[in-house]
Amino acid sequence: MSALKYSERQSGGTVVMRQHVEESALPDDEYQAFKQSIFEAIWRDLDPLEEQIENEEHVPHEIVDPLLRKMGAFGLLIPKRYGGIGLSTRQYLPILAEFAKIQGGIRVLMHVHNSASHGLLEAASEEMLQEILPDVAQGRKSVAFGLTEPDFGSGMDIGTTAVRDGDDYVINGRKWLITNSDIATHFMIIAKTDPSAGAAGISSIMVERGTPGFTITPLPETMGCKGGEHGQLDLVNVRVPASRIVGKEGQGLTQMEELLEISRVFIAATSLGTAERSFELSLAFAKQRVTFGKAIATRQAIQRYLAEMGTDIYALRGMIEDAANKWDQGRRIPAEASMCKLFGLEAVGRVTDRALLIHGGIGYTRAHPIERLYRDARLNWLEEGPPTIQIAVAANKFLSGYDWDA
Repeated sequence: MSALKYSERQSGGTVVMRQHVEESALPDDEYQAFKQSIFEAIWRDLDPLEEQIENEEHVPHEIVDPLLRKMGAFGLLIPKRYGGIGLSTRQYLPILAEFAKIQGGIRVLMHVHNSASHGLLEAASEEMLQEILPDVAQGRKSVAFGLTEPDFGSGMDIGTTAVRDGDDYVINGRKWLITNSDIATHFMIIAKTDPSAGAAGISSIMVERGTPGFTITPLPETMGCKGGEHGQLDLVNVRVPASRIVGKEGQGLTQMEELLEISRVFIAATSLGTAERSFELSLAFAKQRVTFGKAIATRQAIQRYLAEMGTDIYALRGMIEDAANKWDQGRRIPAEASMCKLFGLEAVGRVTDRALLIHGGIGYTRAHPIERLYRDARLNWLEEGPPTIQIAVAANKFLSGYDWDA
């Protein structure tokens, strides 16, 4: 099957279907068995590593990677013909949410690895897919996005350039906050190939780790999601063959906008997982914590917190399921994706706030997982664009006649 490509997304208020959609999903009985197996492995094998990772602020890949490989986690969204598990996006979301309940650095690793492999499927040639995806599915290779820049934005004003020189591109520029920069073997670098063409002059080019002139520098550790690596990429006269372009020249910005849609839904799923774990812990704590001779679960204030937390979780579940169903049917979801991301970050913010209030002072210490979940959740504000971006995308789509019921 050819790589996925897209038609125009929106015209006159009509939603246009995506083209060449991957028909990738496990039969329900096979999926349920796999989901149970990976859930058990997450809690049995990965959750016990939380204290080590939080203390060292480093994911021990020599331990974690073989465990992820054994459970099939590197190839969740990769079709079976490339050696992956072959989940649909709807099937993937609960598994990503479960990863978001444990140590955040592992969640970050999984999100970016699987999102990037899904993005490659959506954009690359069959030749490139055959070359890279089988190793990506087994965790021997990993793809990362190279979009965000320290000196420019992440859209038409990017500063990175790729100048054609015979059969090569010569790339110069700088990227930062590039997740999984410590383990990625391939980077989809977004660069201007024709600065005079505006958005139509931006392309995505695959650059391999170790290419001369390409250096990777770790950035300082983060507030939460400890161990998730975010690096800076410097490209100085990096020469790569023109055949390493992803898709076609001039499609890079459009590709990235499209791929961010489903990735924003994935971020909403991580918000859901963190919120669910915070709610479960808060419910249990409220039942066992006693003040003035009664469990705090009997207090109306605590009951209100729990009801509000449950409401946010219930609403978020419905939103991401609707968006994933549309994506799996071949639809574009620009407004839905941004609304999922926006509501998800707001919901998990409220839920973790209330979880901390229910736990009280002890929740502010590392004696309880709430302290880590609270910090980990704050990355969701920033991944795949801050709230202001999500508001602008959704509002602009509606103002231009977008019909989310079409």
